Amino acid sequence: MKFVQKEFSYAFEEKKSKFIAYLIPYEIFDIVMIRLRNEHPKARHFVYAYRFLNEFGQIVENSSDDGEPKGTSGKPSLAVIAGAEIINSAVIIVRYFGGVKLGTGGLVRAYGDSINEVIKIAVFKEYKKLINKILECEYTELSQLEYLLNQEDIQIKSKDFSTNVSLIIELTSEQFLILESKLSRNIKIS
Repeated sequence: MKFVQKEFSYAFEEKKSKFIAYLIPYEIFDIVMIRLRNEHPKARHFVYAYRFLNEFGQIVENSSDDGEPKGTSGKPSLAVIAGAEIINSAVIIVRYFGGVKLGTGGLVRAYGDSINEVIKIAVFKEYKKLINKILECEYTELSQLEYLLNQEDIQIKSKDFSTNVSLIIELTSEQFLILESKLSRNIKIS
């Protein structure tokens, strides 16, 4: 699974109708929808689809035809992003009607093509489920521990300096198994 970290857009024309597809991070969906409705006051439809992981690791999906014939735009748009294994992202397609009716098949193709084009130009990041662990060590071991974490590409979220040093780290389960085998016995893990 993969996701975008910033907005990408692509304009596509089909029989005088203009389709502008925006691929965005899911967390800014509401803000971008308001912005697009203000930027495109003469657009006829604002079709959308999104997929994200909830706190239980379940995929939540939704889509809207926004006035297009039922099943011709929202669901096909959702099918494209699901097929591309895109998560924690949304797509909004702004349509300007060009005067020529496309028919149900034409609409499905036009919406699907506009999303496929924006996917081609988008930059994705691979999704990985992260966990947090706390490592506790002596002050004398800190630099060696930080070096190891850096070598394993593990992010330190915070450091707490008291009697000992506590580090909160963020990593995948696979990274943790590798790290655990490399840590000295003096380092406490919780």
